[in-house]
Amino acid sequence: MNSSETTGPQSGSSRDLVSLLGDPPRERADAARNRRRVLEAAAKLFREHGVEAVSMDAVAAEAGVGKGTLFRRFGDKSGLVAALLDDKERELQERILSGPPPLGPGASPGDRVRAFVEAYAGYLFEHLDLLRVSETASPGARYRIGSYRFWHRHLAILLAEARPGADADYLAHALLAPLAAEHVTAVLRECDTARVAAGLAVLTDALVQRHEQTDRP
Repeated sequence: MNSSETTGPQSGSSRDLVSLLGDPPRERADAARNRRRVLEAAAKLFREHGVEAVSMDAVAAEAGVGKGTLFRRFGDKSGLVAALLDDKERELQERILSGPPPLGPGASPGDRVRAFVEAYAGYLFEHLDLLRVSETASPGARYRIGSYRFWHRHLAILLAEARPGADADYLAHALLAPLAAEHVTAVLRECDTARVAAGLAVLTDALVQRHEQTDRP
């Protein structure tokens, strides 16, 4: 989605977030069909066998494309995974920008932070294996991904409103830290998703509640 496709008035912070999205690549019709065929094949194989067990060769064979074509287009498995996640990430980003509150505009900053953490946790649980590959492809990969910059900027904007005077940029990183796929994968060996989600809600409340309480009459 580009900025011209976002309807309605936008605040400076909304425009800031839109600028982080970038535009989807423009493709010839045949290239777009091949891309969709590859992504559908990868999704099927990952679902059936797990991300780690599926090779790029297997994806090429399932999609009916040459291995060279696959590697030129996606680079490696982490690039393929990133492309597969892109549609889901954009869906969540669009809900943040223009969807109903509290995830979208119109709720208090604290409630929007809570809604984001809940929504992102659901997205993370559903796509955990894919996100883990994407975030650990190389040292520090998670923090170079464009979507991380979007999530971080969104939280930093809200936390600056919810906690005036606090270091919102750092707090946004701190709140995203327990949402790392590698961390959640390890924690889920001891806790189920409901317990993780409940713990995330407590952490989020601890971060935003203090200022909200001072605003109460």
